[in-house]
This record gives sequence, structure tokens and C-alpha cells, in this order.
Amino acid sequence: MAHEPPDNPPSVTPSRRRTRLTRRGRLTRRGRLTLFIGSLLVLAVAAAVLVPLLTRGPKTEETARTLVIPEGRRATQVYAAVDQALGVPTGTTAGAAPTSDLPLPAAAKGNPEGYLYPATYPVTSATTPKSLLRYMTDTAGRHFGADHITAGARRNDVTVYQTVTIASIVQAEADTEADMGKVARVIHNRLGRGMPLQMDSTLNYALNRSTLDTTTGDTKLASPYNSYAHKGLPPTPIGNPGEQALTAAITPTPGPWLYFVTVAPGDTRFTDDYAEQQRNVAEFNRNRGGAGGG
Repeated sequence: MAHEPPDNPPSVTPSRRRTRLTRRGRLTRRGRLTLFIGSLLVLAVAAAVLVPLLTRGPKTEETARTLVIPEGRRATQVYAAVDQALGVPTGTTAGAAPTSDLPLPAAAKGNPEGYLYPATYPVTSATTPKSLLRYMTDTAGRHFGADHITAGARRNDVTVYQTVTIASIVQAEADTEADMGKVARVIHNRLGRGMPLQMDSTLNYALNRSTLDTTTGDTKLASPYNSYAHKGLPPTPIGNPGEQALTAAITPTPGPWLYFVTVAPGDTRFTDDYAEQQRNVAEFNRNRGGAGGG
């Protein structure tokens, strides 16, 4: 317990005060040695800080460049873009993909198609094809694993991987953002009825091309991506879809449509009547001056 000081504390003569101050201010031999060592440490620290400041040149920090991956690009196109951005020989990124231990769903079987997420990525001299591919697939995993995506897949009675595949077809087929929900509805309606999708985009993927003209010979192609000959979805996505296409895939626009064709830019016709579809295709052919349909 602390004690209260007496009302009249004893007086201390000036000589006693001086004696106390003198004793308190003296340093022992150990104290002088400690002070000396401390001074040396202070000088050493000051030198360590000051010398680099005096000798170091201007601070240089590498500015990251950017690599833009647009929606709908195929894996082969992404690989080529990465090769160019990193300044590595053509084919380097494609060769690195199978050995990059990418975080992909089991259904992908190691194929990152559909999971090279479209976005803008930073690139520096330290970036490698493997690190960039992992960045892209990590980004896709975060987006595709979101609650609203998994819930939408369940609601449509498909897996998330199948949803990404549907979104990739929507991305390739829709002429405008407004059409995406309707294209997604056509796909879901056809799957629900056990009809082949008959999408030109899947044939284009199999043939590694991009065209609006599909011939009768094309529809006989022996490929699992030939959605004229095979029912159901292709075995993998046919490109890397963006957020809008994915949203359309999980929330397709309500409607009975089974067919569509883009007769002219900005003019896509949707119908559930085959005869009307044939008329629309005929108009498309007249406008294109060649064979085609949707």
C-alpha cells in the first residue's frame, strides 16, 4: 500500500542535495564501458542506413505490362497470346499446359479449355507460361465456384463443367449480348428434348476455324464436337466464356425456342417452328450468298 507523505517532510540541507546528485551522476567503470559500446552500435547502425542511401542509384521498379484475354478465345489462341506477351518461342505455352498442374475439375481431364478465364493479366519479366496459366485457371475456379453458379447449374440439372461448356457455345453463337439468354434457352430446350444441338460453332471448333458458312459435308465430320451427328454437349468447352455468357447459361431467357439463325448482323431470329426456321435460313443464305444455318 502506498503511504501518504508527512505533513512536514524533513528538510534536506543543500550540501546533502549536492552529495546525492553527485553520487547519482557518476558512472562506474562498467557503466562507462556500456555507454562506449552503445555509442559504437549507434554509429554502426547509422552507417548501415546512410551508406546505402549515399551509394545506391535511383530506385528502379519494373512496371508490369498487361495481357488482355478477350471473351470467347480458344485455348490455342490464348497459348499464342501468352507466347507473344512473354517473348517465348511459339508453342512454349501449349507445351507447358499439360505439366503445369492446373487447378481444373476432374471432368476437364487436364484440358484447360473453358478455364483460361478472360481478363486482363499483369506480366513481368518474372512471369512464366506456367505461372500465367495457373493464374488464369485459379481465376476461373473462383468465378465458376461461386454460389450462384453452382446453384444455377443444379437448377438446370447440369454440372458446373457442363454449364461452362454451354456458356462457351453461347459465347460463340450469340450475335449480341441481348441474344445470349435466348441462345442458352435453345441449348437447354434441345438438351431437354434429346435433340442434337446442331451448332455450327462446335463444328468450327473441331475444324479449328471460324466461319458462318457450314456445308453438308461439314455436318458429316467424324468428331465428338460434331453436334449435328452427336446428341448432347461436346466433350469440352469450345472456348473460354466471359461472365455474361456464363450468366446466360445459368439463367436462360424463358421461351419455347428450338431454332435460331442470324439473318443479318443484329438480326437473330428465334423460333420453335421448323418451317419458319427454314425460311429464316433461306434468307440468311440469300444474304450470305452461300450455304449456312444455325
